[in-house]
Amino acid sequence: MKRHATAVWKGALADGTGAITTQSGALDNHGYSFKARFEDESGKSGTNPEELLAAAHAGCFAMQLSHFLAENGTPAEELKAKAVVSVEQEGGGFAIKSSAITLEAKVPGIDEGKFGELTAKAKEGCPVSKALAAIEVTLDARLV
Repeated sequence: MKRHATAVWKGALADGTGAITTQSGALDNHGYSFKARFEDESGKSGTNPEELLAAAHAGCFAMQLSHFLAENGTPAEELKAKAVVSVEQEGGGFAIKSSAITLEAKVPGIDEGKFGELTAKAKEGCPVSKALAAIEVTLDARLV
């Protein structure tokens, strides 16, 4: 299985603009820029690679955990996963340093111990977490 996305960039880094298109069409010539990536923390200027990585990580983790919960006989009613990807200046550029996942979960019939075991297993086992092995990945999970 292969998935793809295309990025087209025009101009120099600081004043150029780009557009991202995904295979699924979820993003279709969706804009991104230096401002959206490094200056506008509100997220209103367009997307950026780190935001897309955070979305991928949160989505992957939630899907992996839903599988483990169903296998356990305690399917989730709702999993609300959020990933925060941190980018920091390093040397003359920037580096992605971490992805912090927070989870609020509605899982009827599960005890805290088993919930902790399965969330940790999902954090380690989701394919995006595996791809992010070079950075710190943390998890703060709670039942609601």
